[in-house]
Amino acid sequence: MKIFLDTANSEAIEQWSYLIDGITTNPTLLAKEKNNPTQQIKKICSLMKDKEVSVEITEKNPQAVYDQAKKIAQLAPHVVVKIPCYAAYYPIIKKLVEENIPLNITLLFSLSQGLFMSKLGVRYISPFVGRIDDIDGDGIELLYRLREMIDRYGYQTQILAASLRHLQHLHNAIGAGADVATIPPELLTKATKHILTEQGMELFEIDWKKLGTPHFPEL
Repeated sequence: MKIFLDTANSEAIEQWSYLIDGITTNPTLLAKEKNNPTQQIKKICSLMKDKEVSVEITEKNPQAVYDQAKKIAQLAPHVVVKIPCYAAYYPIIKKLVEENIPLNITLLFSLSQGLFMSKLGVRYISPFVGRIDDIDGDGIELLYRLREMIDRYGYQTQILAASLRHLQHLHNAIGAGADVATIPPELLTKATKHILTEQGMELFEIDWKKLGTPHFPEL
């Protein structure tokens, strides 16, 4: 499973670059950085070297979306263009796939949307687990159903679990067989820790000190 960091913050990316497999950004995350968005994306791409960086379109008109997507893809060889799973964009998505533009289809909320995007051959679909839960749905269940659908029909599209709000979301996404989980830096920090690990280390230290051995091993 790949882990992507959901951020546009350079410091967070540098901190976790040794562990993560890619970056996902969106207009909200870029706006938080208050820098020139084009230069910020180029900086992120430089930090990530050859690892994928998802960059979302901001246009609304389908033709403008197509034109912008082509320009975004030119920012770096490892940029993946994010496009919402909006019905009016389906023909544009098909055209971009045919032109070998790697796509991450975001704001995806149903099994049928996942099927249609898989049929079109996009690289990633990003079901928004947390937002589905927000309206009393079951985001994790959707991950399981998407996994089953893709495997059953032999599609190559990868499932990128997004909008993961807490550790249980992450653990369940792993269990559901998502290809990628994208998580914010705060959640990644929590995921690397466990209270029993820390308690166990404290116990080992206490027991070791009882030996009174200042140097180990003695060579």
